[in-house]
Amino acid sequence: MNAGDLIERVAFDAPTAASDGQGGMEEGWTERHACWANFKYLRGGETVQQARLSGRQPVVVTIRVCEAAQAIGRDWRMRDTRRGDIYNVNAIVQTDDRAFLEITATGGVAV
Repeated sequence: MNAGDLIERVAFDAPTAASDGQGGMEEGWTERHACWANFKYLRGGETVQQARLSGRQPVVVTIRVCEAAQAIGRDWRMRDTRRGDIYNVNAIVQTDDRAFLEITATGGVAV
């Protein structure tokens, strides 16, 4: 992967909870990191095909490693800032050269 291949723009949001002032909690999302990314939409295996038929789109997103990117957790969500699509983060794996993170995410599901 080359830096020139990162042509999409994404943002990562962490879950937050704050007091609503009436004894309850208000849950929401706070943007923690925005960066350039490369999308690779998955197609192929039976599990992937089944997910696509039920309206879910598995994708592997590659981003550069940095301190903020390494803080991304599986309970975060990812947003495609150009299209407005929202994805659940499923797995985060560092590439062999340790320069990039590959994030497996699923779109079309409740976040």
